[in-house]
Amino acid sequence: MRRTLRLLAAVKPARYLEAGTPTGLTGLYTHNSPRSTLLYLYSRTLEQLQRFPESSLYRQSVEALTKHRMAIVEAAEPPGYEAWAARARKIAEENPEQFRVAITAEAAKGRVGRLSDRADVLRVQSNGRVFVHRQDPAFTDVREQEWDGERDLGPGTEGLKGTEDRGDHESLFDRPPTDAPNTIFWEPEPQLTLDQIEEIENKIGSGLIEEVIQVAEGELKLVDILYENKVWEDLEEKPAEGQWTYFERGAQ
Repeated sequence: MRRTLRLLAAVKPARYLEAGTPTGLTGLYTHNSPRSTLLYLYSRTLEQLQRFPESSLYRQSVEALTKHRMAIVEAAEPPGYEAWAARARKIAEENPEQFRVAITAEAAKGRVGRLSDRADVLRVQSNGRVFVHRQDPAFTDVREQEWDGERDLGPGTEGLKGTEDRGDHESLFDRPPTDAPNTIFWEPEPQLTLDQIEEIENKIGSGLIEEVIQVAEGELKLVDILYENKVWEDLEEKPAEGQWTYFERGAQ
């Protein structure tokens, strides 16, 4: 049933999945670029794991699993990918001003997801790889926003009085023009075929590729949490002798 619903969502005759169509799972829709997304998430996870001691069992297990899945995704190269990558590198080299924002993935965490009124392009470096992240401004309809009453600014607040207000207006003059003549049209990455996606799903064996992306996102968040709690250190309170014996295999 799952595969039938997924095939029904593929409306293109060339056996490509249409981004945003139902996958057959409630609330989960077809991803627009699963390959590059997984490669970025896996690169970030491997980079973050470097902070753990090499003796950490968590680092050893997650590192091995992540490298295994990353190799599977890398092996599935969409048709025309090499030619697209060459064109993309050429565009970046010929337009250094447009791609001058080069930051680490750690610094990008605070910027990705924060939308402005113009497209934002970041060149993110992670685990020896370079990723170009484009974020388009989201369309918002003021008619759909709930009115919760006017904010009480107090007496004497006519005009631009606050530093925050002045900063917002100054940014209008400092930002680059949105109708610049040297606007770059970034070509989307070639899509994986349906057969390639099914091959990845079968090799990984964790459901749809959209589910694999959710797992990778969760693992990346978990790495930070476990690092903050220093899970490789010994427990402050030693467990009683034989406390976990009941749960061992063959204990009963």
